[in-house]
Amino acid sequence: MPTRREFSWGLAGSAIASAAGVRPARAQTAGGELLVAFDGASVVRFVLDPHNSLFAPHNRVIRSIFDNLVVLLPDQSVGPWLAASWDVSTDRKTYVFKLRQGVRFHDGTPFDAAAVKANFDRLSDPKTVLYAKAEIGPFESAEVLASDTLRITLNRPFEPFLRNLSSTKLAIISPTALARYGDAFGQNPVGTGPFRFTGLTQGTEIRLERNPDYAWAPPTASHAGPAYIEKLTFRNVPEQATRVAALKSGQVQVADLIPSQNIAEVKADPDLRLLQKELLNTNYSLALNVTRAPWDDEEIRQAFRLSLDIGAIVRVVYLGTAPRAWSPLSPSLFASAEHELANSWKPDPAKAAAILDRKGWIRAADGIREKDGKRLAISFIDAQGNREQRLDCIQLIRRQLAHAGIALSIDSQAPGAYLQKVAQGEYDLAAGAQFADDPDVLRRYYVPSERVVAAAIRVNDPDLQQWLDQAASEGDTAKRAELYRLAQHRIIDKVYGIPVYVLLYNLATTGAVTGVDIDTHGFPQFHGARLVAS
Repeated sequence: MPTRREFSWGLAGSAIASAAGVRPARAQTAGGELLVAFDGASVVRFVLDPHNSLFAPHNRVIRSIFDNLVVLLPDQSVGPWLAASWDVSTDRKTYVFKLRQGVRFHDGTPFDAAAVKANFDRLSDPKTVLYAKAEIGPFESAEVLASDTLRITLNRPFEPFLRNLSSTKLAIISPTALARYGDAFGQNPVGTGPFRFTGLTQGTEIRLERNPDYAWAPPTASHAGPAYIEKLTFRNVPEQATRVAALKSGQVQVADLIPSQNIAEVKADPDLRLLQKELLNTNYSLALNVTRAPWDDEEIRQAFRLSLDIGAIVRVVYLGTAPRAWSPLSPSLFASAEHELANSWKPDPAKAAAILDRKGWIRAADGIREKDGKRLAISFIDAQGNREQRLDCIQLIRRQLAHAGIALSIDSQAPGAYLQKVAQGEYDLAAGAQFADDPDVLRRYYVPSERVVAAAIRVNDPDLQQWLDQAASEGDTAKRAELYRLAQHRIIDKVYGIPVYVLLYNLATTGAVTGVDIDTHGFPQFHGARLVAS
């Protein structure tokens, strides 16, 4: 018998992982403009196309413009949203979705099965979608059965499918707007969300306004109807000190990614409130290019890792505000082996030196090791600057490597050039994290050369790929978790990745606003936000 999923549309309050700063109750008001200073890094072009942006800061804005077929609930199960219910066939290859009625896109286009089919047709076309295509896995076809009924067929079981449908990467876009704007859709986004796009200043500001017709919030929302605030403006403020100063002076009511050195003062300020929640993702990790010498030698990679004291780096940079990471997967994500891998290795500079000596890498007069006239130098490729204080970590890593006789330089690239160089393997060391709702992200992050796309790490390991491929189609939860346990151990054992920190995404708000929230994924929500009387 097929599996039937039906849900009540009653509303449930969403949980906040951490909140600080208690202030007396003040009168709430409707309307007004909410100003958000967000860390969008030094970008020059905003891309608000959910199907074509892996950049987390952009997806934090996308969350307010677009809705999804399903929502990820606090326990990481899946609940209804634009899809009211669904049936899953016994072979787990066919999904029939019953869609909510009465929903419209911001441009007036009806939300119906034809619109959702148009989304899946786009998502399955590699000529138009690069990143999000992997989220729908072995998609075969989308068929309209009725105006409110859609059948999705996969060519094999794909266990992450429903969870992935909750991701901003699979948010539902207006097919009318897509036809109108084409490649420029990312600068003219149209969804069904609580806020609609009104304009932007590239690299600087994104302007949204309330969708007055909104009446289809997910069950995690504080209310079902339109947002309370009239305008929502995101200002890109990559400088940490400037974001904090803008918040404290009241120039903005919300700022995200408060740096570690300011978190204590924000918590202690009675006029400010700090919200934080773990972002579901791959932990920020270093990744040596295992297809390029000498990093294709596992012992050299071991020596590289043994030269690092990651724990000390995280303590110095994050001052106790972010945990040190041990696993490729963030601790709260299903099947994470974070606790199992804790303390699985420790720094050992003497052992690292012995390996490098034995491999023929001998210190030169300047302290940097050489072999056959070539310096042991690493080029670290970067495109996001000091977002999340990442370059602060890299600077400390550079110092530790210098003590081991390894020189590290930073190769700063524009995002497009960065992705191209990584895809072509033209780097020594990369680092990053990818937000995700399912551990299947590992299958798309650590990939063999024939599968490599931008933002992926080339790893040719048949056992690793077999485990990850099998886990993607495994219907038994316990067996699936075990396959991911094996994969995470292999990634650490072979030094394919070196986890650094666990991101606790944070937002700080002033006393001028209430109702700001963070969803299960770890993205901000402003649907329930209200300004309060001064």
